[in-house]
This record gives sequence, C-alpha cells and structure tokens, in this order.
Amino acid sequence: MPLDPLSTTFAALADPTRRAILARLALGETSVTELAEPFAMSLPAISKHLKVLEHANLISRGREAQWRPCRIAPAALRDVDGWLERYRKFWEESFDRLDDYLEEMKAAEAKGGSKARRKSGAKGSKRTPRPRKR
Repeated sequence: MPLDPLSTTFAALADPTRRAILARLALGETSVTELAEPFAMSLPAISKHLKVLEHANLISRGREAQWRPCRIAPAALRDVDGWLERYRKFWEESFDRLDDYLEEMKAAEAKGGSKARRKSGAKGSKRTPRPRKR
C-alpha cells in the first residue's frame, strides 16, 4: 500500500544516517562521494539512503558531466513544518495555561502562607522580643 507523502517523509527522516546527510546538504550541494566520507559504510549503502531521501522529495540529484551533485529540496520539509505547526500551537498554549496556573498557586501560597506564619509564630517569623518598659 503506498504511503501518503507526509508518511514517506517521516519514514525517511526516521533514520539517523539520512538525517545526518540532510544536515550536511543544508550547508550546500555536494557529491555522493563527499557525503559518504564521514560514514563507515559503502558507497552503495549511501546511495540507498539517497534514494530513500529522493523518493521522499527531501533531496534532488543532478548530473553535471561526471559529477552528480545532491542538494536539499526544502518543499517536503515545509510540509512537515506545516503539519508540526498545529501541534506546536497546542503545546505552547498548554504550557502558557500551566504557567498561569503555577503563578496563581504561588500567589495563593504567598498570601495564605504569610498569614498562617503570623498567627502561629511558626518558622520564618523572625520577631525579636521588645524590651519591657519599667
């Protein structure tokens, strides 16, 4: 069963080697040989990773004489960013509500805690005894 484009993109991004390849391509186009250098794997193995990235439309490969440059194709990443944006808004709003709630709790504790200390003379109350008048 064929996957939708977003699922194909996430499947391609699931592999750390492919994410490292994309990170390198974010710096600019380069050859397959240069992309393979930092990895302890064969050129055919790197080529398989590149095919997965190309199938997900995350990279494009050109041909200039003997040189086959690879470059990042940002359109698929924009789709991922758009999908994630909905969840980013949800989490930001959730954290904002949590922050408001914690501030309310701090204010209530400060208000209620200082009254209780004054009444009981509990710890934190640094009263010095007044000298008696004779």
